[in-house]
Amino acid sequence: MKKHYVLFGSLLLFFLAISPARAKDVYFITINGAINPPVAGFIKESIEKTQEKGGEALIILLDTPGGLDTSMRDIVKNIMDASVPVIVYVYPSGARAASAGCIILLASHVAAMAPGTNVGAAHPVMIGSLSGGKEQQDKVMMKKVLQDAEAYSRSIAMKKGRNVEWAAKAVTQSVSITAQDAFDKKVINVVANSPDELLAKIDGKTVETKAGQVTLKTRGTAQIEIPMSFKYKFLSYVSDPSVAYLLGMLGLFGIFFELYSPGAIFPGVIGGISLILALYAFQTIPISFAGLALILLGIIFFILELKIISHGLLGIAGIISIVIGSVMLVNVPSSVLSISWKSILAVAVASGLFVFGVLTYVVKAQLSKVKTGREGLVGETGIAKTDIIKKGKISVHGELWNAKSDEPIREGEEVIVTDVERLVVKVKKKGG
Repeated sequence: MKKHYVLFGSLLLFFLAISPARAKDVYFITINGAINPPVAGFIKESIEKTQEKGGEALIILLDTPGGLDTSMRDIVKNIMDASVPVIVYVYPSGARAASAGCIILLASHVAAMAPGTNVGAAHPVMIGSLSGGKEQQDKVMMKKVLQDAEAYSRSIAMKKGRNVEWAAKAVTQSVSITAQDAFDKKVINVVANSPDELLAKIDGKTVETKAGQVTLKTRGTAQIEIPMSFKYKFLSYVSDPSVAYLLGMLGLFGIFFELYSPGAIFPGVIGGISLILALYAFQTIPISFAGLALILLGIIFFILELKIISHGLLGIAGIISIVIGSVMLVNVPSSVLSISWKSILAVAVASGLFVFGVLTYVVKAQLSKVKTGREGLVGETGIAKTDIIKKGKISVHGELWNAKSDEPIREGEEVIVTDVERLVVKVKKKGG
């Protein structure tokens, strides 16, 4: 009997040994937009999750116009330090890997593109000078930045066995090429129409990771998406320059309104939260202090307009100051980091409506007739509630007042208030 158990156990182990091992899952994420700190954090977290779950590889479906250099370098470092293969795939057709996206593609273990996509234009963009326009210093600094970016792209391309000369030209000359050209020039490893085709084409390819050489087994593997969490979606949205700008202006106006009308609470709370969110975004976006100073000066003009009625001159000056400051705030010749004109126009219109709306309210309040206190009673019509022979009582504004008169007045007659002495009103007959 024991022999039968031994034989059965041996056969079971034999079939387990020769049966193919279950293929590992391939994880993928989608990056569609500017490269910023939240995106860098999401990619790092996704690489770590893929490693923890023992995934075969992580595919980054990339479509980006570029972004921040610091965030791009963080992503490159995370890819270089990954023990799991990271595949960057410019997808779908019509997508691009421009600027920072180009360097990320070069740094991947497997670089892939879909037909109809392009890569390149990795020339670094420098923020406008904050030192008063010293052009010569700017040129020297730009030259240093350019040389650093060129050396960086060369080193990445050399390490990954890609076209070093093209990588340098992408930085120095802003060249951009199609998917097929990139494949022909050995900038990328494969051109694929779909993720399934990509996995089939790279099956069996050996790549070098931090953990050593890995032979990819990707044909027919399951693809599992790692969705971007709400935290990264929210922070990525807030980090958009136009959104950050709108939040900053909302914060300034909210606090301004709270200071002008203490106790409103809601504008102050919303303003404070918005301003903090804007400061978070602006710490990742290089801004011009001259532009910020002009915006603050515009707010000061608005405050002065409400204190010193200048018939709108200070209000107009404030709007002009805010518009110019907004244009200068993120002075970058790049659609990725610039503030949209729509946002600037919206703020200018809202500023005008807000300030001149409040101004109109203030002027009306100053010109309107006083309705309370001594001034509010003089000239008002009331009803005698008792006979007034020297003294009596009247009703004005629904309130009962002690009254006196130099002439006798009968109960029920209409009277006009001529004066107020302490808590006693002096009246006369209406029409008298």
